Amino acid sequence: MKEKFLEINKILVEIYDDVNHIEEYSIKNGEFKDLSITEIHTIEAVGLYGSRTMSEIASRLEITMGTLTTAIDKLIKKGYVERSRSNIDRRIVNVRLTNRGKLAYRIHEKFHLDMVRAIMDDFSEEEEEILLSALRKLNKHLKDIYMPNRA
Repeated sequence: MKEKFLEINKILVEIYDDVNHIEEYSIKNGEFKDLSITEIHTIEAVGLYGSRTMSEIASRLEITMGTLTTAIDKLIKKGYVERSRSNIDRRIVNVRLTNRGKLAYRIHEKFHLDMVRAIMDDFSEEEEEILLSALRKLNKHLKDIYMPNRA
């Protein structure tokens, strides 16, 4: 039993590391070489449509406002996002993607979809359903155990 747990742990760590490395490689060798993975994830948190407040983005990323402010400043300089104050309440700062930011978002989203599609090509329909069911359970258990407020 313990050997099975060790193997599952090893595989999960390898998958996590591999996806991160593939994602890094994809960014560094793609059209958006000037972005880091963290910046791509910030762009994702801003969202493709409309704008989000700094508070909403910080909450989604589970980072402090100070950390987010630094990240947003860099993304503004690179031309991926723009920031504006609310007309209703000047304390509220909204962030939205520029056209370049939207393109980066879409290309990164396509990267993930292509990666999943390539993986799933090797699975039968039955295996796809089994994998999906197992991943749902894994995701639920991890949230229930380690992030009970987000479950």
